Amino acid sequence: MKKIIALLLTLTMTVGLLTACGKKTDDKAANDNKTTPNAGTVTEGGSKDNAQTGGADTLKTGLAVITSLGSSKSASADADGLAQVDSFVAAVLVDANGKIVDCKIDAAQTKINFNAQGQITTPLDTVVKTKNELGTDYGMKGRSGIGKEWNEQADFFANYVIGKTVNEVKGIAVDENGYPTDADLTAGVTVHITDFVEGVAKAVANAQDLGAKAGDKLGLGVYTEISKSKHATADANGQAQAYTYYGAVTFGKDGKITSAILDASQGNVNFDAKGNITSDLSATVQTKQELKEAYGMKGKSGIGKEWYEQANAFADYAKGKTAADIKGIALSEGKPADADLAASVTVSVGGLQTVIEKAYSNAAK
Repeated sequence: MKKIIALLLTLTMTVGLLTACGKKTDDKAANDNKTTPNAGTVTEGGSKDNAQTGGADTLKTGLAVITSLGSSKSASADADGLAQVDSFVAAVLVDANGKIVDCKIDAAQTKINFNAQGQITTPLDTVVKTKNELGTDYGMKGRSGIGKEWNEQADFFANYVIGKTVNEVKGIAVDENGYPTDADLTAGVTVHITDFVEGVAKAVANAQDLGAKAGDKLGLGVYTEISKSKHATADANGQAQAYTYYGAVTFGKDGKITSAILDASQGNVNFDAKGNITSDLSATVQTKQELKEAYGMKGKSGIGKEWYEQANAFADYAKGKTAADIKGIALSEGKPADADLAASVTVSVGGLQTVIEKAYSNAAK
């Protein structure tokens, strides 16, 4: 009898152990099949494809403009007045970790003269070149302690910030006058860099996921015209206007546009019939993208869209096309003739076409 009881106990223990082992195996399999929320999927290359950021190869495109009127001056009996509109421009590509992958820097320095009778003396068809386009004609090289032109120093700074975060850019050491002090930077940049730092930081803050991917090339286009400037009269002030278009555009290996930010600003300096400036030269000049509804086009638009909305629609239309495609868009009096495009864009697009073409030209540089 004792032998039978012992045998039964042994069988019971064996069954219990087998059941426990089977449960552990099932639990492990269940855990292996669980997905950790927001962990991302490991790809064949070993990187995580996070749906929230659009993928590891997604880049954000950013554009920033900083404009000053402060160097303008009234006319006198001995000299013409000057309306000077200085616009510093920065474009960036930023990765998912907040690091700058590419950077382009340029500046438009528009000078419009007027005399003591309130008459503009600068030809209104003047072609205004950016500092990069001027190159050695800007004339800084001879006055530079390192023998470098403005465009060369801007390129050096743009390359210097690649791989850095916005906080690292903001932390670049400068003296009390805004000149760099770090030896690695002063080897190529001796101009004051206050606008450089502020512009790049603003471009990073403005950066958006618009379709750019790793490997795309970044281009920056800037185009200025002064044709809308006008003389003063006995009844109305004159106005020197620098109307500048900006484009930060990325291109894939096939030359097609993958993302674009399009903007414009109107730098206005008013003066009376005696050549005295009447504008507040310390006033902030916002771009049309910054002004948004405050620009005031919506009420006058046949499609009820503000300028920035139409610029964004044009940028979306440009994606997947080449710069040559955009240049070849059919126009009617400067406006899109294509019905599909005209449904969302009724403004003149010549300036937008030009900055896309310019961006393509310098994207390879």
